[in-house]
Amino acid sequence: MRVRDVMYRAVATTTPETTVEEVARLMINLRVSGVPVLDKNGQLVGIITEGDLLRRAEAGTERRRSPWSEWFSANSRMAAEYIKSHARRVEDVMTRKVVSVGELASLGEIAELMETKRIKRVQSCMTERSSPL
Repeated sequence: MRVRDVMYRAVATTTPETTVEEVARLMINLRVSGVPVLDKNGQLVGIITEGDLLRRAEAGTERRRSPWSEWFSANSRMAAEYIKSHARRVEDVMTRKVVSVGELASLGEIAELMETKRIKRVQSCMTERSSPL
């Protein structure tokens, strides 16, 4: 069995400029756990998932650090966590490194890739012979 045999073809997408609140509402309404992020030219620039929406200040789920942990954490990591928890737009919280596979990849190859990369989803790249949505 190949990726093209099981992949979703009609996929909801969002843009980097979309607010975090809007994309969270979209994901809840569609009952999906991730949405590809496309730029104004329709190019994939990232993905936003439920994991990207965790630890949000407005939801009261922001990570609380003990004063001691600040001694041992890099300032850049703490700054990145703050930005992510207080961000207002998708581009500030999305995952930029999206793992892609061809539609002819086998499901075994995908399973191995997901296991080794410790990811829950991959983006399929349609071949030139495939028809668009």
